[in-house]
Amino acid sequence: MPVTIADVRAVAAGLPRSYEAIVRDRVKFRVGSIVWLAFNPEETEMGFAFPKEERAALVATEPDVFFLPRPSDLRFNWVECHLDQLAEERMRELVLDARCMVVPQKLWSIAGR
Repeated sequence: MPVTIADVRAVAAGLPRSYEAIVRDRVKFRVGSIVWLAFNPEETEMGFAFPKEERAALVATEPDVFFLPRPSDLRFNWVECHLDQLAEERMRELVLDARCMVVPQKLWSIAGR
């Protein structure tokens, strides 16, 4: 079964310091003012915090799942994916890793890391 935004919410919603916001009709998750997870308006694609130096390799190894953000967003630690191509366990891993990029290290264990 493809992953849905409801599946992602189930993982992201309960994480400490994280909250959901609607910005220009798009669902985004933030820690403070930092967006670490976002969806396209149709909720079929998910963008998430990811190390810049690793994203080209990720996209190259799984181009049917992952893709680069639009050129104006390449300056951010960010990559995007098609939700219907993700397995639930992989989505969970990506969400928790993305959150770890924006919270203090002492909170990593709270996220199951």
